[in-house]
Amino acid sequence: MRDVLPELLGWWRSGEVVGLATVVATFQSAPRPPGASMLVGPRGEAVGSVSGGCVESAVYDLAQDVVASGAPVLERYGVSDDDALAVGLTCGGILDVFVEPVSTESFPQLGSVADDIESGRPVAVATVVEHPDAAWLGRRLVVRPEESGERGSEVPPGTMGSARADAAVTDDARGLLALGRTESLTYGPDGERRGEGMRVFVASHAPPPRMLVFGAIDFAAAVAHVGSFLGYRVTVCDARPVFTTSTRFPEAHEVVVEWPHRYLAAEVAAGRVDSRTVICVLTHDPKFDVPVLEAALRLPEVAYVGAMGSRRTHEQRIARLRDAGLGDAELARLASPIGLDLGARTPEETAVSIAAEIVALRWGGGGARLHDVTGPIHHHAT
Repeated sequence: MRDVLPELLGWWRSGEVVGLATVVATFQSAPRPPGASMLVGPRGEAVGSVSGGCVESAVYDLAQDVVASGAPVLERYGVSDDDALAVGLTCGGILDVFVEPVSTESFPQLGSVADDIESGRPVAVATVVEHPDAAWLGRRLVVRPEESGERGSEVPPGTMGSARADAAVTDDARGLLALGRTESLTYGPDGERRGEGMRVFVASHAPPPRMLVFGAIDFAAAVAHVGSFLGYRVTVCDARPVFTTSTRFPEAHEVVVEWPHRYLAAEVAAGRVDSRTVICVLTHDPKFDVPVLEAALRLPEVAYVGAMGSRRTHEQRIARLRDAGLGDAELARLASPIGLDLGARTPEETAVSIAAEIVALRWGGGGARLHDVTGPIHHHAT
């Protein structure tokens, strides 16, 4: 929903009814991930995509029918044996798409959800997409972290349909929200943990993941650029004020003058480093990189820790980190020399190499040419 939120919110505030199609599950080599959305506006406008073009026409027609009837529908799209180009996915994947009418009546919480997303506050929207009782379809519950409390002007968060279901979904959705994960959950018809029959799609809208770039060098500017492009909130940090300026790093969201290990410790203490955070150490200077790497590799959960340097620099750095007390398991988490073997030379090419390694580790890719491998093109997070 995030990708079509501005248009959806505009029509919602105008009192219009909009068809919202959301990918709620994928199988095999599906082109778009769960959460990808498409809108059909009140005058037939199409916004967004659920499949990159494969089944958009069929989803468009279905969304118009759903708006006319007011009844949500869960539809599965896969390869069509007769004509895959008609309504199927030529890539061989399968999508479950939930199509629902959205208005101020059906989704009164949308305004407060949008406020949370725009302000960077974590929020999850849980929607019943499958149930033996059709009356439950489309029911939703807005879930926020337990510590966030209630805002006085907020509309009620909604309901799945029973107190038991609300309790189970709230607990599970908070767990997914803490991890920044969006997925479908299965329960019994009344929210029974071990039952089947009710499927709930939980869309987590957490703040963007962070990329911490330590070292105010030319390579850092290119890494900040590609990190921002990939959707990270990028911070460039260095203790040298003459190099650490917003002018040199215009695409970083924050430029901080501080010793890297001190900044990292403060961010950890403030709860702003999590399992999605990636850390790139580009300083080439032991007095900067060893202390911050020691701190980073001791963290229980970060997505990636990489350090730039030659193989000789890597060997010297490993020796210093061992002297600091780090063991084999901690050192094994260090991506050094940083990046994939692309033959990169320029800062921009090196930034692509680093980004490629981050993406590969995130999704379990091997980094080989697709031409030379078999199996699915799209991977799932490991």
